[in-house]
Amino acid sequence: MRLTTKGRFAVTAMIDLGLREHRGPVTLAGISQRRRISLSYLEQLFAKLRRHRLVESTRGPGGGYRLAKPMESVSVADIILAVDDPLEPTQGAGAEIRDTDQLCRTPELWANLNRQMIDFLDSVSLRNLVEQQMRLASQTQPTVNAQGPQPRGEANLKESATVG
Repeated sequence: MRLTTKGRFAVTAMIDLGLREHRGPVTLAGISQRRRISLSYLEQLFAKLRRHRLVESTRGPGGGYRLAKPMESVSVADIILAVDDPLEPTQGAGAEIRDTDQLCRTPELWANLNRQMIDFLDSVSLRNLVEQQMRLASQTQPTVNAQGPQPRGEANLKESATVG
């Protein structure tokens, strides 16, 4: 498994979709604008995500994309494997030749590392990432009261200097 920009953008776009799933289909133009990812690049990614049955599309006015499965059943590994091209047999865990023309014994190391990466990314669900984004957003959103917006965490000092 390779961790590429393509995979990173696909995960980012799927998080955006997950954050807005309750609002109906999400347009690629909207994701493009919010995440600053090229619309044509998103179209390529979503064609692959659709082929792997991770998203569904709705055509026409009010159309767009929505998740094809519950967020908890979609892993980061699913997303990355859907959009990234498979490794060639000579890449990644292939045998390496040293100057002595003997096979180097590292293919097992790379294959094991690859398996560990896949296992880890498979353990992280889209729901985990969406909930993490929601927590981060709620921590950075200013609170609004009668005196106007105030950053979270600051004490609201209402007339504390007034002596009674």
